[in-house]
Parts: sequence; C-alpha cells; structure tokens
Amino acid sequence: MMKHLTIIVILWGTANLSFAQNHAYLDSLRTQLNKATKEDTNRILALSAMADYYGFIQFDSSLFYATQEAALADKLNFVYGKLLAYKSKFFAFNVTGNYPMALEAALSVDKTFEQLDIEGRRDVGVPHYFVGLLNLEMGDYPAAIANLQSTITRRKQTNRPLAEIFYSYSQLAIIYLKQNNLDSALQYAEEGYRLGKDSKEYKKYYSLGIGALGTVQQALHHYKLAEDLFRYGIAQSAQYNNIYFEAKNYNNLATLFEKENIKDSAIYYSGLSLKLCQEHNFAEFTLNASNLLTQIYREEGKTDSTLKYMGILLAAKDSVFSQSRSRQFSQLAFNEILSQQKTETDKERYQNKIRLYVLVTVLIIFSLIAFILYRNNRQKQKANIKIERAYSELKSTQAQLVQSEKMASLGELTAGIAHEIQNPLNFVNNFSDVNKELLTELKEEADKGNIEGVKAIARDVFENSEKINHHGKRADAIVKGMLQHSRTSTGAKELTDINALADEYLRLSYHGLRAKDKAFNATLRTDFGNNVGKINVIPQDIGRVLLNLYNNAFYAVSEKSRLKAQSYHPTINVSTKKTDDKLEIRVADNGNGIPQQIVSKIFQPFFTTKPTGQGTGLGLSLSYDIIKAHGGEIKVDTKEGEGTAFIIRLPTQPS
Repeated sequence: MMKHLTIIVILWGTANLSFAQNHAYLDSLRTQLNKATKEDTNRILALSAMADYYGFIQFDSSLFYATQEAALADKLNFVYGKLLAYKSKFFAFNVTGNYPMALEAALSVDKTFEQLDIEGRRDVGVPHYFVGLLNLEMGDYPAAIANLQSTITRRKQTNRPLAEIFYSYSQLAIIYLKQNNLDSALQYAEEGYRLGKDSKEYKKYYSLGIGALGTVQQALHHYKLAEDLFRYGIAQSAQYNNIYFEAKNYNNLATLFEKENIKDSAIYYSGLSLKLCQEHNFAEFTLNASNLLTQIYREEGKTDSTLKYMGILLAAKDSVFSQSRSRQFSQLAFNEILSQQKTETDKERYQNKIRLYVLVTVLIIFSLIAFILYRNNRQKQKANIKIERAYSELKSTQAQLVQSEKMASLGELTAGIAHEIQNPLNFVNNFSDVNKELLTELKEEADKGNIEGVKAIARDVFENSEKINHHGKRADAIVKGMLQHSRTSTGAKELTDINALADEYLRLSYHGLRAKDKAFNATLRTDFGNNVGKINVIPQDIGRVLLNLYNNAFYAVSEKSRLKAQSYHPTINVSTKKTDDKLEIRVADNGNGIPQQIVSKIFQPFFTTKPTGQGTGLGLSLSYDIIKAHGGEIKVDTKEGEGTAFIIRLPTQPS
C-alpha cells in the first residue's frame, strides 16, 4: 500500500489539461471529421473519436456521433467500427439510466467481438464486461461476478496487456464491497488500482479504479487514505477531461466528510458534484449529491436549504426511477433471446449465399484493399509534409522567443554591470582630482622651501595613488568576471563558488532594476552557509538561472509596492546551505505570491503572469531545464498574498 501512497504524492502535482488544450483537442477532432467527408472507414474512426471525447461529458452528443458511426459501419460492414459504436452507445445509455438500450448495446458488443474473434482479431475489445456491468446495476451480483471474471479470463488468453481491463477488477471490488466481503474487495481494488497505473490506452478511466480503492478504504475506516485517493481521483479525472468520474469522486469525498462529521467540507464537495451533474445531466449522481445536502441541512434545521435540495432530489428520483429497471431489463433479455434464435437461422442462409459468390468477390475485395492502402499511403505522405512544415515553423518561432528572453536578461545584466563599474570609477576620478590639487599645493610648498609640508603632501598623494590603484583593480575584476559569465557556455563544468555567484548576480539584478526605476528600493538579506564551498557546475548557466529568479522576485515586490501602503517593505531573502550530498539555494520574496490554480503551470514554456510585452514565459522553463541538466531540482513554495520562494537543489558530487 505504501507504493500507492508514493504514487499519489508524485502525481497530485501534475498539470491538468487547460480549457485551451481541451478546446484545441476538440477542434482537431472536428477538423479530422470535416476532412473525412467520404463514407469510408476514416469517417467511421473520426466519428468514433468524437463519440469517445463526449463519452463522459455530454451523453447526448456522444450518442449522436455513435449513432452515425454505427449506421455507417453497418452500411460498410466495418465490424471494428461497429464494436466502437456499440461501446460508445452503451456508455451513453448506461449512465443516463436507459438500461434496456444499454443492454441491447452490450449484447451487440459481445456479438461483434465474437465476429472479430472468428476473424482472428482478439485484441480489439473485451467480451462480457458490459453485460456484467449491467448485472451489477440490477443487483444480480452472481451474474455480474461471472461476466467480469470471464472478461479477465478471455484477456489472459490474448497477448494484450492485462492492464487494459483494470476496470474489471475495480468493478469486482465494488461488488464484493456491496456484499460486505471486505477482504476480497480490497484485493480486487488494489489490483485494479495497480493495473490502471500501468494502463496507457485507457488512462481516461483510471479514476474509476482510484475511486473504487478509496471506497474500500473508507469501508475499512482508513479515512485519511480514502480522502487522498478521492482527491487523486478528482485530479486524474480533470487531467483526462472525464467529468463523469470527477463528479463521482466529488460525491465520494462529500460522503466521506459527512461520515467524519465534517459538515462544511461535505456541503462544499456535494455542491461541486451537484453543479457538474446539473450542467451535464448526470441524473444518478444528482440524486446522490442532493440527497446528502438535503440530509445535512435537515439535521442543521435550515428549512430553506432543505426544501431547495429536496426539490432537486425529487426531480432526480423521477428521472432515475421513472420506470422499473429490473422489469425493463428482463423484458429486453427475453426479446434478445428470440432475436438470437432468428439470427442463427438467418446466419445459416446468409453463409450459403456467401459461398456462391465468394470466388467472384475475392478479386474485388483485394482490389478495394489495394486501393484503400494506396489512398491511405498518399494521405499519410501529404500529412507528413504538412507536419514537417509546421514543426519547422514552430522550431523557428521557439528559437526567436528564446533569443528574446536571453536579450531581455542581457539588458538587465548590463544595467547591473554598469552600476557596479561606475562605483569604483567614481573613486578613481575623485582621488585623481584630489591628487591634482595636492600636486599644485606640493609645488607651492616646494617653492617656499617648506620641506615638511612637501613631505606631508607627498604622503597624501601616495595614499591616494594606492586607492586609485585599488579601485582600478576592482573595476578590472568586475569586467573580467562579467566577461567570463557572459561568455557563451561551452557546456563544461568547473568548480564554482556558489556563494560568490549568488551574491554577485543578486547585486547585478538589483542594480539593473534600479537603473530602470530610480524610485525603487528593497531590502536584500543574505544568509550564505559557511560549509557550501565550491561545486562542479556550468557557472554561466547557473548564473542565468539565478538572474531569472532574482528578476522575478524584484518584479513581484515592485508590483506589490505599487499597491501597498508605506508600511510595506519590499524584501528579498537569499540563502544557501549544504545538507548531505545536496546544495540548496533559496530565493524568497514577500510579494503577492502565485495563485494556486496556476502554480502547476509556471514551468511550462510560454506561460507567464506578466502583462503582454513584459515577458515571453520562457525564463522559468529554461531555468527548469538547466537545473534538470545539472541533475538537480527546482521547486516553488508560495502563499497567495504573502510571497514566493524558489528552492534549487544541486548535487554536490560530480555526476
């Protein structure tokens, strides 16, 4: 079970698909469908992709495309297309409570699978699963277990990965939980969870396995583990745009909090679930969420809220239980038996006719296949040309943006260098002017014959000359250091004093900002560890990372200082320390912080919170890549309204 917890911790922070990404994906599916204008297998597959996309979002849209897909697949006798269509239709009918039509689709899936099995294609589906799922809905647990076990057995007989039917294990866990067989429920739930983690093709449904394991853990009174699993299921659902399971896991979480008597959280997550259910017409989950809210508000004596959610509850009950599910199920099963008998008779007659025409049609079939392959090959070639052209344009644009980011950093670095050099040059100029005046006085005293006065003035001239020499060497060191750090990186690592590097770039960044905004002031606090020493890094690259973090920190406190009263003091804290085999660099500010909803996106290329024209969104992305290339890691710790800290950890041993 510890492995599961580790996975939860790692994957909780994954970035969810944004609205723009989902919209772009849907646009690409629509484009494929519009291109597939002919009545052929390409259009069937495009319709299938659309039905699958809406499968757990808008059931009426999914059913719309699946119906077109089934009709065209039947017309072209494309068996695989029929299988995909029946699966989509099953999901749409099942989740909306239309169990007669769901059963018809489930039986069609099994018949189509058997047909593909005869053709030697045993890798394109699973038999008996959908019927088993309906058995579970109807409460016929022995039949459900038999069908789900058959699904697992048939998959083991093929060369396909067992992980692709993890949901069968999860459904078995739910059945055994309903039978209060907690040992078996936990065994199947953990297996479904483990297999789902390894599944690649069906990640969209993985939150089912997560939720099943969470429900079993809740039954075992492992409430904290159950909560973690439900939250992980919500994140997984959102990542793969599975709104149906997202609503289900919100319900699970609300039920858990209600059981723990945490009423506020139970109301909150029930509300989230109910909102999704009403937006997407999930009648069954609407029933669950409204029932829980009605119960809580009734116990709290809040009459208005109780009546409000009771009205929603009654409407959901009317939708879900408008007909007797078991009676519909039995009647359709009987009709299906009669239909199967008639089908067997018609099948024999059909096969006799086929034998008469097989020799004539074989040549036509081969010709058609050759034509389809030729056409598909031509289409692939055209598509590859377009993809290569688009990829070339993307690389060119990316290179321009990277160069823009580097030039922006170079501008701020140059301003800092100018300020650093100006300081020792001022000393040189001032002492030079003083020496000129002293030499004039020296000449006058010499003319007077005042030897003691001449000696005193000469000593002052000598001391000033030493100071001129000192500050001249200081300017020379700054120039040499900056030339070294601004030099194009060769990729060669060298022993580098991290404390010196961090301090140097901190001053350069600060003076760079001051050069642009004379009114800006900030408190700089450093806490450099004495045991840090030198480590093997590429100094130019680490310097770019530090400069970027400093610039972001100064930008954050500068923005906050424009909005806050005089009591606000912009402060930047930089610290280094060595722990075990890691060196840690921490850059913290007391700015406005980063909103939690975008924290997971800040290291993505081209993502920026700055106004248009003030940032390319590549600084943190490039910094992330540089630190990873050094074998280290970079993390962010932020609290909205209070500030942000970036933590860099680098290995101290050569890699």
